Amino acid sequence: MRFRTHPVFDKEYAKLRAGEKTRFKIRRELFSGQPFHPLLHNHPLHGPYDGFWSINVGGDLRALYKHETNDSIVFSRIGTHHELFGS
Repeated sequence: MRFRTHPVFDKEYAKLRAGEKTRFKIRRELFSGQPFHPLLHNHPLHGPYDGFWSINVGGDLRALYKHETNDSIVFSRIGTHHELFGS
């Protein structure tokens, strides 16, 4: 699977602590081989984020992505549940 990141994701990622960046890299690797591994809690979103999917990075941190093609995705946002969804 190929990955790319959206500029908004890049700005949010740059603000993360070193440990959070490491956790994202580890989960991205897990996602690459097993996109529906239970640790990821990979699921589609609805409402304002219709068409996006969410994976659990660890703790309250989530990464949102969209499928571009069958083997390519773009990570669009990363942040806490509250930062992303407001609740």
